[in-house]
Amino acid sequence: MAVGKKIAGAAGRSRGRRMLRESMRRLLPWVQDEVWIVLSLREKALGTDAASVYADVASLLRRAGLIGPGWRGPDWRVDG
Repeated sequence: MAVGKKIAGAAGRSRGRRMLRESMRRLLPWVQDEVWIVLSLREKALGTDAASVYADVASLLRRAGLIGPGWRGPDWRVDG
């Protein structure tokens, strides 16, 4: 997971990494095995909430065909 130095200060970058990490933590049980995923956060995403970042990551992984069967959909309230 990457959040560039030009995007924000240390606190903003940490928040961005936490949002990406939480999104992947929630999606990891359904992501296909043996794939490498690189996530990079844009500056615009720092102004949103973690649920929006999760929905975007889920949408990207679904379009790429990396989410397996059994995934309940991009509902932020459902955990693992």
